[in-house]
Amino acid sequence: MTIFSPVILQTARLQLRTVNASDAAAMFRVHSDPETMRYFSSTAWQQPAQADEHIAKTLADYQNGSALRLAIVLAGEVIGSITLYAFDRRNHRCEIGYILGRPYWGQRYMQEALAAMIGYAFGPLALHRLEADIHPDNIASKRLLEGQQFQREGHLRERWFVGDEVSDSIIYGLLRKDWEAAIHPAQ
Repeated sequence: MTIFSPVILQTARLQLRTVNASDAAAMFRVHSDPETMRYFSSTAWQQPAQADEHIAKTLADYQNGSALRLAIVLAGEVIGSITLYAFDRRNHRCEIGYILGRPYWGQRYMQEALAAMIGYAFGPLALHRLEADIHPDNIASKRLLEGQQFQREGHLRERWFVGDEVSDSIIYGLLRKDWEAAIHPAQ
């Protein structure tokens, strides 16, 4: 497996950087909000120790190459994260996931972060395909992915148990060639 070195990506308004132990309080704020976690694959965090566990797993994932989670930073404050995970290195693909604190919704921050992470995935990481899995009711995430050229590819029934609720998944995929065509359209 590839070990992930520290990464810093810059957008017009954001910095995306590797997560560190000092991010625990900010991660807890984001993940403890039930509204923010509504369509996430786990319930809202109840204890600050969950943030410490999350960060410990993130740091271990960097070392074993199983996931690359970047903190989304606005003016020095962590407002969310974006993650590449479930790498299939033989087939040059992985999944992408993201979360943004509710006070920052509707300001196009995640569009910036997602575009930067896609560029990193298809650039330095040389991936061929990205996949995303969203809750069918998550209209904002649907619009976000489609705005970045992801294509809806499937509907998997009763795929996740989150708390006491079972939910379906909508699967999206993005090929590097489609992304390249979108950012460099033929003249």
